[in-house]
Amino acid sequence: MNLTIIEAGQPPEAIRQSWPSYPTMFKTLLSPHCSNLRIVSVPLHAGATLPAPEWVDAVLITGSASGVYDNLPWIGRLMDFIIGVAAARVPQVGICFGHQALAKAFGARVEKSPNGWGLGRHQYEVVQRPDWMADDNIQEFALGVSHQDQVLTLPSGANVFARSAFTPYAGLDYPNFKAASFQGHPEFSPDFCRALYQTRRGSHLSADEVTHASLSLERPVHNDLVGRWIFHILNQNCA
Repeated sequence: MNLTIIEAGQPPEAIRQSWPSYPTMFKTLLSPHCSNLRIVSVPLHAGATLPAPEWVDAVLITGSASGVYDNLPWIGRLMDFIIGVAAARVPQVGICFGHQALAKAFGARVEKSPNGWGLGRHQYEVVQRPDWMADDNIQEFALGVSHQDQVLTLPSGANVFARSAFTPYAGLDYPNFKAASFQGHPEFSPDFCRALYQTRRGSHLSADEVTHASLSLERPVHNDLVGRWIFHILNQNCA
């Protein structure tokens, strides 16, 4: 599989030297499910040029500290790219910011949530089973999260496949566009989540919020399962 990863951000500077880049995290996540994975990274947040949609085989959009509503030139280019990729019927996946970017590109409202920060281990109810879930007959799955923004309305062409009381649009499937997205972070290990929360301790987050979120991640998350789903989504043109 030839996968183009659109880097919308990177780990905070305080921990950047201690942890892998986001593309490396996704390579670790997806490699067990794909023996011939080849990744090209496009650091869009740093000014890189996006490829033409017809030149890519599969696309994954990462998380970011930016919001999809921010007045940054590269975000407008990303919206156009997402629509172009969908029109070319190239499989694409969005994670956290990428989840919100796909939703906004297809007409949803994305804003800072009145529910506040989503932190720690979040559990989601599976309410629909797209074909790419294969025979995984599960009722719930859990991921580590770190987000203030949320998708607040249903995008055009999307179906909700996962939800929680905190995040009603936690998982979106776009069957006509070979696309899907997740609010949670399957590429983040629990230890990386904890390190990430610590960088915000005393500024964005209280000590109690960091402690509660970190302790919640002592329970299992389903990164490998979601990694398998992501592979199936991205591999649709080869299926």
